[in-house]
Amino acid sequence: MLIATLMTMAALSAAAAPTEALSPQALSGAWTVDLSTDPTTPYLKPMHLRLSPDGAVTGDFYESPIEAGRWKAQNGRLCVSFRTTDGVGPYHTAACLAGDHIEGQTWAEHRSFVFIWTATPQSPAP
Repeated sequence: MLIATLMTMAALSAAAAPTEALSPQALSGAWTVDLSTDPTTPYLKPMHLRLSPDGAVTGDFYESPIEAGRWKAQNGRLCVSFRTTDGVGPYHTAACLAGDHIEGQTWAEHRSFVFIWTATPQSPAP
């Protein structure tokens, strides 16, 4: 009985806590994406996301406009998926807010690679 009560309390607490974090404003804004494969060689690119109330995502990723994108808050997660291009083929990106950063992956089928990346909020200019 005690275990069931504790599990119920934990579930209620988890359900109540992420409400603010699941707001689209939590992902909207300027981010610095870290695509580094070697920690000694930084590989940083900008990302700008705008999440609309209708579920659309616009902005840019890796200096390419987002051509099509959607966002959703569900199961305690706030995530985006979108497509960009390098002029040769599409890049498919999926990412979710994870605390104070974003964890994502980008697949370029025509280049046969997947990038696993993280992003942090861009610091305001001094």
